[in-house]
Amino acid sequence: MIGHYLAEFERDQGCTEAEWLAWLPGAVQGHALTLPVSGGAARVDIGGGVLDLTWHALPPRQIALVRLPRLAIRFQFMDVDEDARQRFMRYFDLYMQRGGG
Repeated sequence: MIGHYLAEFERDQGCTEAEWLAWLPGAVQGHALTLPVSGGAARVDIGGGVLDLTWHALPPRQIALVRLPRLAIRFQFMDVDEDARQRFMRYFDLYMQRGGG
């Protein structure tokens, strides 16, 4: 759906930082990925533009006795055209999808 993914948005991801970092290289579908040593951020080169990702841990979501880890993720696309952004995010979301039905 064109227009579904804005140039800048935030979302919660139900995972630990270690899981996020393990999944991230596959989710960027071969685009150049840079992970600074300090952590909490990544850069993805998409064509002539970039996607800056930043994240931090949130309090776990608790449902009865179950505690689920969460990260707050910020996506910021710069100089990535609309079509490329939509294609990238559709693949990214499918790759990151876990469990469920």
